[in-house]
Amino acid sequence: MNNQILFALAVMLTSATIALAVEPDEMLADPALEARAREVSQQLRCVVCQNQDIDSSNAGIARDMRVLVRERIVAGDSNSEVLDAMVVRYGNYVLLRPPFNTLTYALWVAPLALLLLAASIGITVIRQARRTHEQPDELTTEEENALRSVIDTQLPTESRQ
Repeated sequence: MNNQILFALAVMLTSATIALAVEPDEMLADPALEARAREVSQQLRCVVCQNQDIDSSNAGIARDMRVLVRERIVAGDSNSEVLDAMVVRYGNYVLLRPPFNTLTYALWVAPLALLLLAASIGITVIRQARRTHEQPDELTTEEENALRSVIDTQLPTESRQ
């Protein structure tokens, strides 16, 4: 009896984590097609939620995208055809892992460029901070004598004492 309760509890907990944001009315009756739909959905970005896949997003547009994915799968499209159709409709941005091509260079290169820019700014700031905190060199006796002669000529005789 206890094993049955534990098994039922385990099934409920795992099914709750698998379901994520997919609503029961969206799910396909065929488990193989539903598994493919989930696989495709986890590769697509919610255009509202930014870095969340449509499989786990509760946004209305994510629901519409999940329904569209399932419609395409039921129509007989392969996973790559479904992804291609979504890219045609929403652009490369919809892919959580966009391809590396001329249209997506900015997506791939921008983080590295920003990191290099931040590092160069940080190095520059550190170098300038070190320069301002450095102690000036001691005056040579020649410089000290020149400074004394300037001070002596500038100050009246009463204030020198």
